[in-house]
Amino acid sequence: MAEIDKAERTASRTAIHNVDDFVANAKRWRGELDKLRAILLDSELIEEFKWYQPCYTFQGKNVAILHGLKESCALGFFKGALIKDVHGVLTAPGPNTQAGRWIKFTSVREIAEMKSVLKAYVREAIEVEKKGLKLKMRKTSDLKIPEEFQFMLDEFPELNSAFDRLTPGRQRAYIFHFSAPKQSKTRESRIQKYMPHILRGKGLLDE
Repeated sequence: MAEIDKAERTASRTAIHNVDDFVANAKRWRGELDKLRAILLDSELIEEFKWYQPCYTFQGKNVAILHGLKESCALGFFKGALIKDVHGVLTAPGPNTQAGRWIKFTSVREIAEMKSVLKAYVREAIEVEKKGLKLKMRKTSDLKIPEEFQFMLDEFPELNSAFDRLTPGRQRAYIFHFSAPKQSKTRESRIQKYMPHILRGKGLLDE
């Protein structure tokens, strides 16, 4: 069943080549995505199509992105953490997200009521890029490696070397994933599952 679902998603994505296709093929949130798209286009941002998502850039820098999720749609800001969230509407997509922030919607009415706020946030996101502001990101070296994974790195030099060769982003993803479970047994299980990935130089989500 999982393989069938994966094949269907792949086929669907293959048929989508631009933002118009993305919106037209949206099974849910088509009206909401259209509304958010209009707000973003009414700015200095340039609409592009990246990672099978509508992406909005300023002078080549990613600023905002639209997501069609299962329970909602969302307007995401790549450097949302640098936006002064005076209305308290921005949230981090995940507990380990550093820079990105998004706002979720479940109706066109919600978007219409927040139109002026959204426009202000878009302008501020553009100003962040104009000023060249950057968020000080936590380095991989600042993260605590779970003792179960550290044990495996110490025991298997080839695993240690393979992990060192991964990009910092891939290293962080593994550390977050291995650290998340509360039980040591679950952490060990995750580490064992992904050791072959690491040895092949693959990231957590790489196939």
